[in-house]
Amino acid sequence: MTRAVAVSCFLLLASATAAFGHAGDGIGDGLTSGFTHPLLGPDHVLAMVSVGIWGAQLGAPAIWILPIGFPMIMAAGGALGVLGAPLPATELLIALSVLTLGLLVAQARRLPLAAALAIIAVFAVAHGHAHGVELPMAANALAFSVGFVAATGMLHALGIGIGLLVNWPTGALAIRYLGGVIALIGLYFVFDYAVA
Repeated sequence: MTRAVAVSCFLLLASATAAFGHAGDGIGDGLTSGFTHPLLGPDHVLAMVSVGIWGAQLGAPAIWILPIGFPMIMAAGGALGVLGAPLPATELLIALSVLTLGLLVAQARRLPLAAALAIIAVFAVAHGHAHGVELPMAANALAFSVGFVAATGMLHALGIGIGLLVNWPTGALAIRYLGGVIALIGLYFVFDYAVA
């Protein structure tokens, strides 16, 4: 067996999942679905990590207020989505969140706390709404919400960890470059939305 065939077989077996012949209990499935939902969308991952990085760049109290405020506001947006309330251009707002947060990190933009919170609030509602409207049919809405809020908090914590590199001169520069890369990816998301 050649190395390529062996690697292909390994990857195929490693990616296989079990088949379940039942719909699940709703609560456990909701929690799991909610937790994995933000982790499987690159737009969500980049925006959530960027909130943590930007909070770390801003320092206290923003380092804690932004990553705590975002999930709280996002949960409200999620409730709107679950209830079927329309939010025009949700996907565009999500794409713009990646672009905007990437630019804020790239520029190490220092804004008053109220302005920073207002920016993330708009994006938090959009991200939450997107999670809410994608609630799986058999899932418990509360468990799903707890899952996506927990995953979001974890991504914010990762961003804070990355953002703490601002304490070193080369780390601060690396974070700004990372913000530029995130902004470029966000620009791609916006362009992709516009041509879709």
